[in-house]
Amino acid sequence: MSTNETAIVVMCGLFLGLGYAGLPVAFGLIGSVVVVAALFTDLTIGSLMGQLFNGINELALLAIPFFLLTGELMTSARITPRLIALAQAMVGHLRSGLAHVVAVSCMIFGGISGSSTADTVAIGTVLIPAMREEGYAPAFSAALIAAGASIASMVPPSIMAIVYGAVGDASVGGLFLGGAVPGLMVCVGLMIYSYFFGAPGVQKRRATLFEFVGAARGAVLPMMIPVIIIGSILGGVITPAEAGMAAIVYALLVLLPLLNPRHFRRLPKDIALAAVLYAIPLTAVAAASAFGWMLAYLGGADIIMGWVAALGTTDPRAILFFVAVLFLIVGDFLDGLPAIIILMPVILSLEKLGHINAVHMGVVVIVTLAFGLITPPCGIILLLSSTLARVPFSRALLQSAPIYIVFVIVIAVIILLPETVLWLPRHFLPRAVGCFPNPRGAGYICP
Repeated sequence: MSTNETAIVVMCGLFLGLGYAGLPVAFGLIGSVVVVAALFTDLTIGSLMGQLFNGINELALLAIPFFLLTGELMTSARITPRLIALAQAMVGHLRSGLAHVVAVSCMIFGGISGSSTADTVAIGTVLIPAMREEGYAPAFSAALIAAGASIASMVPPSIMAIVYGAVGDASVGGLFLGGAVPGLMVCVGLMIYSYFFGAPGVQKRRATLFEFVGAARGAVLPMMIPVIIIGSILGGVITPAEAGMAAIVYALLVLLPLLNPRHFRRLPKDIALAAVLYAIPLTAVAAASAFGWMLAYLGGADIIMGWVAALGTTDPRAILFFVAVLFLIVGDFLDGLPAIIILMPVILSLEKLGHINAVHMGVVVIVTLAFGLITPPCGIILLLSSTLARVPFSRALLQSAPIYIVFVIVIAVIILLPETVLWLPRHFLPRAVGCFPNPRGAGYICP
């Protein structure tokens, strides 16, 4: 091996070793970069510190704390049960009705918080006790809630999409729209799985029109948050960061005064918790930026490109399957945000090699990394949901295995049928996917 290849192996091996030793991801990334810089390069600590800062010096990243705070307000102010009641009125009468409610609730709440972790806590704390009372196995509940919570990483306002757009120069609005259909596909897939393999639960009668209208009326105010976020971004009125601010303003001026005015006394605690939740991934983002920069400096992208060249193809579908496998492996050991930042040079190179649309590539990466949130050995949100369900992680992991089929099918479909990702952006945000105005008349021409 060349010196650079040796340095890459040492850096990756050191990171994995530090991680398995229990060191937090951010410190493992920084430590491995510093060691390799000292042993194999002439780079100074000052340049590495500069990369740490550059990694978080992105305006789009300001959207993340606002979406996290919005989700925290929904949970702590007891507004989430209104969304769950709407899901109950919609699908609660089906076989395994409460399992369907989990999938639909995760889809709805994911459209508010953009965070799979927040989704797991918000839905899990409310529905896990109810599922236990209806006879669902705790391991099944943990697996289903974790799989449903992964939808928040796909649908707008996905935090993964925000980070991907910020570091990959892709349209965040396009990624939002592109991830909506895959997220819906996962939701439907979980419902089909629950119908055939979930516990029967307690059979409930179908909600009457009056009951459905009442549930919808109770949820209409919180449901306006995704409308505000998505509508304003698609209309080109504001940026994702400003959309997050608008969501917070709406929550403070409308939601809390009308639905839970006493909660204002807990607002400082919510803000502090959202800041902590933001600091953890932001530290990993900064460290991953330095790691990715070092990987690019050592020619890591060229090495991976050599692997792809060895396949002897530039077919976009083959490259996308390679990307899916690569990020599935990486996602098993690394959280989604640092994985995106570290491998972004590789993503951009493969995107150019296969002439792949940036939004299509981004959605494939995001959906694959969302899948990685419930796969071993880490399975971050599966670990969280198993803790909430008070069940060993190994049992929740075993119960998750059949659910993996849903994700594999969804990933294969969005690779083989690009329109599942690109149809919405082409119709509502055409410039985001490379369409340009028709010089001969109205409309757009899309490559």
